[in-house]
Amino acid sequence: MTETPKQALLDAEPTAGRRMQKVADIKKLYLISNSIRQNVIRMLHKAKSGHPAGAIGLADIFTALYFNVMNHDPKDPEWQGRDRLVLSNGHVCPVLYAALAETGYFPKEELMTLRQLGSRLQGHPHRGALPGVENSSGPLGQGLSVAVGMALVGKRERKNWKVYCVCSDGEHDEGQAWEAALLASKYKLGNLVMIMDRNNIQIDGFTEEVMPLEPLGEKYRAFGWHVIEVDGHNIERIISACEEAKKVIDRPVMIIAHTIPGKDVSFMDFIVEWHGKPPGDGEMDRALDSLGTERKFYGDE
Repeated sequence: MTETPKQALLDAEPTAGRRMQKVADIKKLYLISNSIRQNVIRMLHKAKSGHPAGAIGLADIFTALYFNVMNHDPKDPEWQGRDRLVLSNGHVCPVLYAALAETGYFPKEELMTLRQLGSRLQGHPHRGALPGVENSSGPLGQGLSVAVGMALVGKRERKNWKVYCVCSDGEHDEGQAWEAALLASKYKLGNLVMIMDRNNIQIDGFTEEVMPLEPLGEKYRAFGWHVIEVDGHNIERIISACEEAKKVIDRPVMIIAHTIPGKDVSFMDFIVEWHGKPPGDGEMDRALDSLGTERKFYGDE
């Protein structure tokens, strides 16, 4: 007899009741995301290489995930009951590293070793090198396949944790992304939530000029996914979208998060060249000034 999704959910192991302390204060969450943006700027300036625009644009999403949405334990990174976060577009790893450090997985001082010889903070994440990193990533378009594999194991073993996969829009030029989307739908992976950074840029220009992707929402619905579209800088809305996703148990969920690459850094906003150009000395100062001004908006002096 085929088990229904509801039966599988009821039979699953109970929630372990152990997680990162939830931050509910929205102003505090925005201050955290601002700190993450500032650290991304400092890291890339020190490294003199890397990808600022996408990393900065994802700060609100990573803040929501690590400080409100996901079950995880910085003191025990390999805790079996944790939710898994798969980063598919590995070049934006500075935002992952900054979020992990902000959460307490490793000292913030280590952020300044990004891309240095012997550093644990490689230019693309490497599983096993740094606590909290769930997957190695570099080749684009592969992260969803990794996430699908994890979700399949979780469903088969009736685990209560979820898999969150952060990907880029430009990755959808890769056929493998769509193959993984089909497989996730086939196996009705209700424990899989994919968050697409819909920032409309990639290294060669704007996505709709390089390879038109729209209508993305309709495509994923046609593939059998539950689709939610959000402002990727509205932390309340990101959290509510993830809460909605938790209630979907019979299919995977795609959250299309519309973001601004280089958000809150005035001279980077939607400028394609900042996809892969690190800030120089003066540019770092201007960026930190811009972010400092934004910080005061949330009441921080």
